[in-house]
Amino acid sequence: MRVFWLQRLTCCGNTHSFLNYESLHTLFKRFEFLYHPSLSLKAQEETVEELIKSGEGIDILIVEGAVRTDEVETRELCKIAKYVIAVGNCAVYGNIPALADETVCGLSYRFKERRGLLDKDFKSRGGMPVINLSGCPAHPEWIVGTMLMLAEGMEPELDQWGRPKVFYSSLTHWGCTRNEYFEWKVEAEELGSKRGCLFYHFGCRGPLSYSSCNTILWNEVSSKTRAGTPCFGCTEYDFPRLGLWETKQYAGIPAELPIGVSKRGYIMLSGIAKMFAPERLKGEG
Repeated sequence: MRVFWLQRLTCCGNTHSFLNYESLHTLFKRFEFLYHPSLSLKAQEETVEELIKSGEGIDILIVEGAVRTDEVETRELCKIAKYVIAVGNCAVYGNIPALADETVCGLSYRFKERRGLLDKDFKSRGGMPVINLSGCPAHPEWIVGTMLMLAEGMEPELDQWGRPKVFYSSLTHWGCTRNEYFEWKVEAEELGSKRGCLFYHFGCRGPLSYSSCNTILWNEVSSKTRAGTPCFGCTEYDFPRLGLWETKQYAGIPAELPIGVSKRGYIMLSGIAKMFAPERLKGEG
């Protein structure tokens, strides 16, 4: 399959993530990269111009980085691509580049609003909307896994944000090694600690974010929460937010509760859990 990796307003984090894919050498036998900013010698602008003039199609267009609302060439590339993948939170929601510039957005969204570069009813030549791989950055397995599904003729089932459900249907909380501490409301005493839950004081968004970071591990060994850093919710439209390392509370109750948990239920269960927490979990922070 012919792949074109287009880079726009970005820190290049998704390129670094992609190049960290362990079996990259086998991927290059399966896909022909017409352009990638870290692998090609020609300038991106020159290659884009030649491709559009040639009238030849692309099998997969991967867009990394936020875009501006008047980008004619990016629109043209989306039209000739069989499938379009927005990789990373900037390409999906606009993210940091869009914070201070109203003319910056993602391919489909500007944060949570459908005010991206492409029309709301956009479909690629293959009949699919933009496939969004959110994250800062997106996990290399999510990028390569989506490419391989398309190469095998399998169109991924998407969630309400256009993300493949196979990677985004579960909360980041799932698979977290701190879940027992979360259930018994045993808090971590400091960042970097291997024990204790990071949700109650250190701003962890694991119970409020959808990703498979704790089931498809980074570098096959770790995740933010396993390393003692809270999940920042970087796969969601409201990333980044202020106070990444703190949990805003009102009267001792987190301002935002885990998805699906009522305030009444949280108050009842958390009080009991904290009172009866096993001694073996306490004082291990």
